[in-house]
Amino acid sequence: MQLAPPVSHREPRTVRHDADLVIVGGGMAGTCCAITAARAGLAVVLVQDRPVLGGNASSEIRLWILGATSHMGNNNRWAREGGVIDEILVENTFRNPEGNPLFVDALLLEKVVAEPNITLLLNTVIHEVTKRDADTIASVRGFCSQNSTRYDLHAPLFCDASGDGVVGFMAGAAFRIGAEARAEFGEGFAPERGNGELLGHSLYFYSKDVGRPVQFTPPSFALLDITKIPRWRHFNAKEHGCKLWWIEHGGLLDTVHDTERIKWELWQVVYGVWHHIKNSGRFPEAENLTLEWIGTIPGKRESRRFEGDYMLRQQDIVEQRAHPDAVAFGGWAIDLHPAEGVFSDQPGCTQWHAKGVYQIPYRCLYSRNISNLFLAGRIISASHVAFGSSRVMATCAHAGQAVGLAAALCRRDQSLPRALTAPPRMAELQRALWRSAQHIPGVPLRDDANLAARAHLTASSELRLARFEPNGPMISLRDAWAMMLPVEAGTRLAFTVEAEVDAAVELRVELRQSSRVDNHTPDVTLETCTVSLAAGRGRQVAVEFRHAFADARYAFVCFFGNEHVRLRGSEQRVTGVLALCHQANLAVAKSAVQSPPADIGVDTFEFWHPHRRPGGHNLALQLRTPLASFAAQNVINGWARPTNQPNAWVADFADRAPTLMLRWPEPQTIARVELMFDVDYDHPMESVLMGHAERRMPFCVERYRVLEEAGTVIAARADNHHARNVIVLAPPVTTRALRIELTAPAANVPAALFEGRCYGAGGRSITAAESVSPAMAGKLFRTESAWL
Repeated sequence: MQLAPPVSHREPRTVRHDADLVIVGGGMAGTCCAITAARAGLAVVLVQDRPVLGGNASSEIRLWILGATSHMGNNNRWAREGGVIDEILVENTFRNPEGNPLFVDALLLEKVVAEPNITLLLNTVIHEVTKRDADTIASVRGFCSQNSTRYDLHAPLFCDASGDGVVGFMAGAAFRIGAEARAEFGEGFAPERGNGELLGHSLYFYSKDVGRPVQFTPPSFALLDITKIPRWRHFNAKEHGCKLWWIEHGGLLDTVHDTERIKWELWQVVYGVWHHIKNSGRFPEAENLTLEWIGTIPGKRESRRFEGDYMLRQQDIVEQRAHPDAVAFGGWAIDLHPAEGVFSDQPGCTQWHAKGVYQIPYRCLYSRNISNLFLAGRIISASHVAFGSSRVMATCAHAGQAVGLAAALCRRDQSLPRALTAPPRMAELQRALWRSAQHIPGVPLRDDANLAARAHLTASSELRLARFEPNGPMISLRDAWAMMLPVEAGTRLAFTVEAEVDAAVELRVELRQSSRVDNHTPDVTLETCTVSLAAGRGRQVAVEFRHAFADARYAFVCFFGNEHVRLRGSEQRVTGVLALCHQANLAVAKSAVQSPPADIGVDTFEFWHPHRRPGGHNLALQLRTPLASFAAQNVINGWARPTNQPNAWVADFADRAPTLMLRWPEPQTIARVELMFDVDYDHPMESVLMGHAERRMPFCVERYRVLEEAGTVIAARADNHHARNVIVLAPPVTTRALRIELTAPAANVPAALFEGRCYGAGGRSITAAESVSPAMAGKLFRTESAWL
């Protein structure tokens, strides 16, 4: 028994942690920042004020993780973010294709606790900041109510990923709330005058069919008059969860300090909506439904935005401006909501897309006046209009990863965030990001330490795409369809395709390209031809274009809508080749053509996007001249996903033993091999609710071997489903050749490899800080974070 005599005052138990980097906020940005920094060797403290990680992606809120792919409804092809966030999305799809939010929680916790360099503090609220001087944070203090412990957290570097910017606010960092006036940045979509209107919070609910009638009595605080919601007729018994994202409120309130009020008012709405569904008599199909879950904290969209040395703005997004310090990218639409939220008589959002993805500068990721404070998540330095795009979770996570590696470089050199803007330092950061699988549009990897770049490459075969087998379904031209084909300079396209024709018609076929070589919006028409088709089956549509392409890029062969015509599809699929449909994805667009007002600085263009598998078949074109864009040399060209070309070595369909050989004139000592496979960067991989038809991406090589010149197997995998595979050779291998043997994923999908890199013992990147103890000697594998 312990007796505690009365005293005048007691302090809670206090624990001090000293780290290289303290990250406040365990949403997707903070989590990915922490994992990236820890893998680079930093001692990281990750502080989260909730019992789970993920923020809006967690089971507490249940919003799907999305970014530049935008539900596959825009023209951003192969735009899923890379690095840690991609690793998480791929693994979640593999384990959890049904989209259970509880499993997202478990995966994020697993990823963080797997990193020995991370100290994770859950349920811990940061409430105090101490400063070394006016511009420098010395420590932050937090309190965990679950263990009644106070934490004093000291570090030379801090990252605010808290959503509301709690550290930046208390430290005195410059910030903004509300929309800037149009004149400040020349943004056409901004209001004429600045205002305090914000995007609001949302609460979601899940329903469940229990197989028998269920009664529902609403709580006394429920909204009983559903007609107070102008769009009340849009509610139905089928949609729940974040498909009802537009149950939003609080944009006219203080979204930091009024959150509890906003939550209660959202509860009123949600219970009122369920009362309407269950008791209005309009939804007899809801008789057996029960309300399974309602969020207990709202998902926040907007509050404070902090000022860096540069503020991202509308023109950066729409014009896709280039920045010398690009470290991440975005691609979600500029997506702004009425401040009245669910009570507005306006549409729930206004979305304006760009023609492609845009760069995010590093200067947006640190405070302009607090010298050791990084910014991550929705609080990065952006105007209100640009924030409408940069705020989504996968984009936030991608930028957070850049912060993690920037912090590692800062600690190595005992410098502060701004120092990395110097061109040589920035080039090193960009190289480190690329090495960690972080795609940066417009910035290829240039890596002198990569031994593969000095090797002579040969392959057992290289795909010369002459045809897609006509073994798939017939595809109706009720909507227009296109094939997106990689062409080289000088290519002229001529082909045939099988058609079924119900009545004699004139079929219009256009050859198009994008106005930017690295975009995938077919906004430039190069040539048009009209083909007369008689009624019948098995008709051969023959098309020959005269146009010769001036450079290597994607060509779009567009067949325009005619309900009387169907074209033969193929079951074959190839890395870097897609069939596109010209139609609206109503989740992110109102029509198949974006038609903005003339004065808001946004482009008019058409949407062409793939269908999700098991649909999305290629058209069975038979090409007169094969396409030769799949060479072995692509694995060292500095890109690890399709851009203006597939950027992959793709073997021939008939190659039963696809093999890539790397040969050097002199022996090389290799300590590490990194391979990048195709996990279909075009797939959004929404983390919850949607559900996915596949656990493994059909393009991804599952089985491979790596052999040295004498034929000894130095690495082998039989169950890969990730993009980045890291092979650590302990001890290193000295050889004049490496042989990489792949197994094709399926008979209708040839083997493909985006990138192959090799490093000696002295060529390891700051991203590759994994240590190999003597007890672990041998050939160790990492598929992203997991030792296998």
